[in-house]
Amino acid sequence: MAVESWTPAGPALLFCPADRPERYLKALDRADMVILDLEDAVAPVNKAAAREALIANPIAADRVIVRVNPAGTDDHELDLAAVQATPYRVLMQAKVEDPSQLAAHHLPTIALIETPKGALRVEEIVAAPNCVGLMWGAEDLVAGLGGTSSRFGDDEPYAGEYRDVARHVRSRVRLAAGAYGKAAIDAVHIDIADVDGLVAEVRDAVALGYTATACIHPSQAAHIREGYAPAAETVEWARRVLETAVDYDGGVFALDGQMIDGPVLAQARAVMSRAGATR
Repeated sequence: MAVESWTPAGPALLFCPADRPERYLKALDRADMVILDLEDAVAPVNKAAAREALIANPIAADRVIVRVNPAGTDDHELDLAAVQATPYRVLMQAKVEDPSQLAAHHLPTIALIETPKGALRVEEIVAAPNCVGLMWGAEDLVAGLGGTSSRFGDDEPYAGEYRDVARHVRSRVRLAAGAYGKAAIDAVHIDIADVDGLVAEVRDAVALGYTATACIHPSQAAHIREGYAPAAETVEWARRVLETAVDYDGGVFALDGQMIDGPVLAQARAVMSRAGATR
């Protein structure tokens, strides 16, 4: 059964361990949406407590995503049962490798592409009826390849630019999401102190049309929001392009020495859309 399209409430999506309910509202205050995490952020011995906390401490349902454990695990089924006892209805499913892994439930789901198999099947996964978006993860991906670092900073494994394999998967995820009109969420920047690196990646994500960027620390959310919000002069350019286009009935025209055609009009609409999403 197909589900309606989904767009996050804003570009900054902050992970929060589900077994730390005292952090739920603080995370929600700092970010546009909170990803209450039942998977990697929770130690195996605390999984049951995390599910109990998820049920017992509801927050704004329209600003929450719940990350559940991978299909085929005992925790996955328990996670789904817990979510059904909450007002939350958007999942992020870890380590999706096949569209059939989304078929066990009908909840709107962001498929997390973070394994070699998942990367090779992303075009099939995004077509699943209840897949509303894609996110990718570099570290699990590289671990699944038997590697040691997703980035070129050899002395600091989480610093530097992504290696080619990680960039390839990032590109495939973006292309697949774009082809099917689904949300695309960029991976977390693990080096919290590397603000310059985060800002650069956010700018690149915006240029490629990513919908949002996930983060692991509240301090990163503000940089993500700022990066997705277009500058005032860019918004003014987009407004003038779209207003002028009305007089040309979709044809090519020149504005301030720049040729404006269909692709440029689409970019102007994207700017206005991001401006509205980040107010």
